[in-house]
Formats: sequence, C-alpha cells, structure tokens
Amino acid sequence: MYTSRKKIHKDKDAEPTEFEESVAQAIFDLENTNQELKSDLKDLYINSAVQIDVSGNRKAVVIHIPYRLRKAYRKIHVRLVRELEKKFSGKDVILIATRRIARPPKKGSAVQRPRTRTLTAVHEAMLEDIVLPAEIVGKRTRYRIDGSKIMKVFLDPKEKNNTEYKLDSFASVYRKLSGKDVVFEYPITEA
Repeated sequence: MYTSRKKIHKDKDAEPTEFEESVAQAIFDLENTNQELKSDLKDLYINSAVQIDVSGNRKAVVIHIPYRLRKAYRKIHVRLVRELEKKFSGKDVILIATRRIARPPKKGSAVQRPRTRTLTAVHEAMLEDIVLPAEIVGKRTRYRIDGSKIMKVFLDPKEKNNTEYKLDSFASVYRKLSGKDVVFEYPITEA
C-alpha cells in the first residue's frame, strides 16, 4: 500500500481516507498496467477524492488535483477518466483543480487580491473543470419570481456523445461544491 501513497498528497500531512486511498491505488495500478498512460501518470498525484450522490442510486467520484498539474492532467483527461470509470463501475469520474478563494482585502489596505482568487472566478473555473472535455459555449442566469436563480449552461454539441449521460452528475457536483443550481443543455442547432 505504501507505493500508492505517493499518488496522494494531502494538505498539512493529513491522513488520506479509505476512499482516497482506493482512488490513489487505482491511479497507481493504471500507471503500472496501462502502457499508453504510464509515462504521463509518472509524476502526477491527487490532493483528495470524494464520493457524491447523484440522482437515484448513481454516484460521482470527484478527484481534486493540484492546480499546477492541471495542464498535464488535461492532456490525458479523456483516457484517464475512461479508465477510472471502468475501475469504479457505474460511477462518473470528474477531475477538478484545487483552487483557493481569498477573502476581500480590508478597508484601507493597499493589498490587492488577484482576480483568480475571487469567489466568482473560482466558481467559473470549477464549472469549466467539471464539464471537461466539453466546452461551455453560453450561459444564462434566470431569476425567478420567488428570488431564486438558476443558471443555464450551454455545452458544445460536438462532445454530446461523451458528456450527455453525465449531465446529472455535473449538476449535482457543482451544486455540492458551490451551492448554486445549474442546468446543462446543448444549444439547439438549426439544420
């Protein structure tokens, strides 16, 4: 089990949970058995992993990866997710980069907070990570009479085959991580 421990690095040297260890073991096994992913997975690791309930009896596995490794993960995203979904049968796998939200600076402070550390920017980037490999082509925010709001996100129809069965998982994961309601759709194209 020690060898799979190098695939997970938690903040402040916290102990990984049993589920996180099983995800790290799955990634370690992929590195050793899958020849096409072996070289790409060599230096990659994860921060944490959580299991989120989706509608019905389905579950989604959310894997948090270090922000600075996100480009390396994006190169192998489709193959890695496909292999991990085989290992965790019946569960959708979603990779999300770990980002930090910084609080606004105090009044009178000369320190500026980077735009990427605002709550809005982090939630937008999280939304893009969740729907990968599809791209977001449009967004609409709908305000209801009772004051609640719901966001409609339109995804690129080219990736409809790969992502259509995961739309419920995307919405559940985003709601769990950000607290915002979102509906994913594909824009209607006129032939």
